[in-house]
Amino acid sequence: MDETKKLMEAIVKGLREKKGKEIVAVDMTLLSGAICQYMIICEGNSFTQLSSLSDSVWDIVRKDTGDKPLSIHGNRNSPWIGMDYGTILVHIFLPEYRSFYNLEHLWADTNITTIPDLD
Repeated sequence: MDETKKLMEAIVKGLREKKGKEIVAVDMTLLSGAICQYMIICEGNSFTQLSSLSDSVWDIVRKDTGDKPLSIHGNRNSPWIGMDYGTILVHIFLPEYRSFYNLEHLWADTNITTIPDLD
């Protein structure tokens, strides 16, 4: 399995571990000049859950792949946390901020895969 797919699986595993909702994977590989290969977008219901989702992704990716993010933007009181793994960008939003920024719409000409919620 290639490294990016393994990384994506670990990220999704981390998000699902803490009950991330509405997870989607945006395939950017066919876009010329894209800054990443994939974006993973999800939401949580509170600042605490966003922080837990981010921590879970960090822990599981580190354990499963040995990778750590190049950078993380946002903190425990941010409505949007971004994690840069180089080939994959992870966006974790509060629902109203996800709706406002609507990243899925910005990249509507790409292949977007919905990942089912666990519950």
